[in-house]
Amino acid sequence: MLVDETGTAVSATAVTHTVVTTPLGPTTLVAHDGRLSALLMPSSKYAEVQGPFGERDDDGFGEVRTQLDEYFAGRRTAFDLPLALVGTPFQVRVWEGLLAIPYGQTWSYGQVAESIGLDPRTSSRAVGAANGRNRIAVVVPCHRVIGANGTLTGFAAGLDRKRFLLELEEGTPDLLF
Repeated sequence: MLVDETGTAVSATAVTHTVVTTPLGPTTLVAHDGRLSALLMPSSKYAEVQGPFGERDDDGFGEVRTQLDEYFAGRRTAFDLPLALVGTPFQVRVWEGLLAIPYGQTWSYGQVAESIGLDPRTSSRAVGAANGRNRIAVVVPCHRVIGANGTLTGFAAGLDRKRFLLELEEGTPDLLF
């Protein structure tokens, strides 16, 4: 299912992509009808199942590039971009819950479950699985979700990148890719 930022189901007609340079390495951006639908970092566990990426359009992602540059420079704490969330209704519900996690904070999978009206005792694993399938990392901040005991857990592009993003939001990044 493809939904826009309001949760309305839509069908996409134009899929485009570009590759941008970020502190995390070359990052592929994908858009459905001008709405960001994927932000894929190098070594992303799910990059190979994200396609098709459509035609390359290096001019069509100006606002995404600007906001990413501001985020990585420490000048942006929230993104304001049109999104196309591509997933099951449950996944989309979880990803929308991730958008509520404040910049610089972390939540457990149980806290995400609770924030979207689910029982954390029975839903944490399902929330974790949906979190791991998030295609719009950084913008939909799946990196802000950690284990209930405070440990860093799964991140499709690797724990080093997750740690970097969390440290960036704390103002203490010490690793570049």
